[in-house]
Amino acid sequence: MRKKILILSALMSLSSIPAPALAAPDAINGQWITADKDAIVTIRKCGNNLCGRITKFLIIPPNGVGQKDSKNPNKSLRNRTILGLDFITGFKADGNKWKGRIYDPKSGKTYKSALYKAKDGRLVVKGCVLFICQTQHWTAQ
Repeated sequence: MRKKILILSALMSLSSIPAPALAAPDAINGQWITADKDAIVTIRKCGNNLCGRITKFLIIPPNGVGQKDSKNPNKSLRNRTILGLDFITGFKADGNKWKGRIYDPKSGKTYKSALYKAKDGRLVVKGCVLFICQTQHWTAQ
């Protein structure tokens, strides 16, 4: 009997341990102004993941609003326009962050990335190749 009471007490104490916070999609869904202030990106739910696309240019690219994805390593994708391009893909919740991939149309490179909302309300966008990472802060539209 005493053993059952100890087990029950242990289980009850475990239930009082707070679970880790999970990334809430609503926290980062919406429109964000990039760090360079050159575009607005819309982040939204795509199935069980999050994705994002360039929905407006704030600074017109060198070849106009119809700027093509000319630096894409896949030649068959070089004719698509950057405006409307889903470049944030496959982001899944991982603790209080979302992790996935971000494609950079300026360089044609894709990076492992993490997204999360900072305490000041900005969106933290972190992209890494191997051990080299770059962090940007995007502001809400």
